[in-house]
Amino acid sequence: MREKRIWVYDTTLRDGAQREGIALSLTDKLKIVRKLDEMGIPFIEGGWPGANPKDVELFRQLRLLPPNSAEVVAFCATRRPGSKCERDPLLQAVLEASTQWVTVFGKSWDLHVTQGLQTSLEENLAMIEETVAFFRERGRQVIYDAEHWFDGYKANPDYAIATLKAAIAGGARWLVFCDTNGGSLPHEVSSIVNEVRTRLSRDLLEREIGLGIHTHNDSGMAVANALAAVLAGVTMVQGTINGYGERCGNADLCTLIPNLQLKLGYRCLEEGQLEKLTATSRYVSEIVNLAPDDHAPFVGRSAFAHKGGVHVSAVLRNPVTYEHIEPEKVGNSRRIVISEQAGLSNVISKARELGLSLDKQDPRLREVLHRLKELEYEGYQFEGAEASFDLLILSCLGLRRSFFTIRGFQVHCGFLVPEDNSCFSDALATVKVLVDGRELLEVAEGNGPVSALDHALRKALAQFYPEIGQFHLTDYKVRILDTSAGTSAKTRVLVEFSNGEQSWTTVGVSTNIITASYQAVVEGIEYGLLLSHGVIHHGSPQPAL
Repeated sequence: MREKRIWVYDTTLRDGAQREGIALSLTDKLKIVRKLDEMGIPFIEGGWPGANPKDVELFRQLRLLPPNSAEVVAFCATRRPGSKCERDPLLQAVLEASTQWVTVFGKSWDLHVTQGLQTSLEENLAMIEETVAFFRERGRQVIYDAEHWFDGYKANPDYAIATLKAAIAGGARWLVFCDTNGGSLPHEVSSIVNEVRTRLSRDLLEREIGLGIHTHNDSGMAVANALAAVLAGVTMVQGTINGYGERCGNADLCTLIPNLQLKLGYRCLEEGQLEKLTATSRYVSEIVNLAPDDHAPFVGRSAFAHKGGVHVSAVLRNPVTYEHIEPEKVGNSRRIVISEQAGLSNVISKARELGLSLDKQDPRLREVLHRLKELEYEGYQFEGAEASFDLLILSCLGLRRSFFTIRGFQVHCGFLVPEDNSCFSDALATVKVLVDGRELLEVAEGNGPVSALDHALRKALAQFYPEIGQFHLTDYKVRILDTSAGTSAKTRVLVEFSNGEQSWTTVGVSTNIITASYQAVVEGIEYGLLLSHGVIHHGSPQPAL
């Protein structure tokens, strides 16, 4: 087990926010900083002070209430060609941010110097050295990001090395190799990092300068390249939560950190912090308003999901058979997925989650499996609607309690189209329900047919089951199953509910979208009642039935 420390540098707030579709508010950024600090990330890049008012205010608020342990880093470019650092307003804005650490990026590639900056190679070297020295002379610690490093080194290695020497002369504490275009491969990264370490070994040792890596994912190699650089000797890794970033994104810290810590034995986070990784990943995805990637390594909902019957059977005997790590180490959990590919082991595992201990020879298990495959053939999908599968198990075992019976329902929709062709709609639902021998008729409005139906059903049941007031419909998804059938196609509806502590999803299928929605909504309310009445027990298995 290596004891070598890897310093994690998060750039979600700047590089990550450059992803198309992400727009972070000041409040969003502050929340992310607090979450990253809670997880123990050592360096958090806040943004570029002076580039926009939002980042200026972010650094001001972080001065008033700083993170517990993380270093907030201000980011900026070198001075402009032909100017003086003391007269550069952007550099002054970075000083006013009052961070202990500053990241300065400069050009490593001669092509960028002559065509991008349109200046001489000598002037670029002066810009790097003078900018780093400017901050060092004012008491700041400087991380130098060598932009386009690998492309620059391949094109002109001697000049690329000269840019690093300029940063060293200015007093940089870290030199970070940036694969800005994301086009390098792991063998190139490791080879070049080793060459640089050899060429600069004396300076790095005498001045105690660390090396870092910053990779983009344009070739799908961001994490692999970062790992290659660490194995070649770098001790800082830069990346973003969930791999957010411009174009194809940056190195995903949610993949990089556990690989470094669990597979290679480096110390990235302190004891107990790695277990917060999955929650942090999902928290940030919620903040940026992007759906979590269910299939993301380590932190995805499906990362430790088992669907095939053979797999499930083996995992139940020994999880090592199909899991490369214990999911709890990264804050995730094992899931047994139910589908038409399920075997008896899947059903037994799901029953166990309900607190039911069943024998593999129990004929009711085969009834569950048979009914499952019939329903999936009709278009139901239970791997995304596990609450509906729980209800199916209870039905086949004769344990499904009936709280109410729907006698009938009607939904009416009206539309108003004004002159500007904008369309307004309202809906009215009528529901007839039987509860404890009493027949109730209720009416409710909603901004759509599903909303109206949900409101009417709640209104009818609330006087018997007031806990329904805690149930909230949180998601509604529609899928057309056989598109070639046109308007006669089957529709699958998934509805997600929450009671504030737990969430559950149910499914309905019909050629009529209202009927499919009705099925899912009714099962969702029924499942919530089973939870609140303790009929469903999540935990220790109960005696066999």
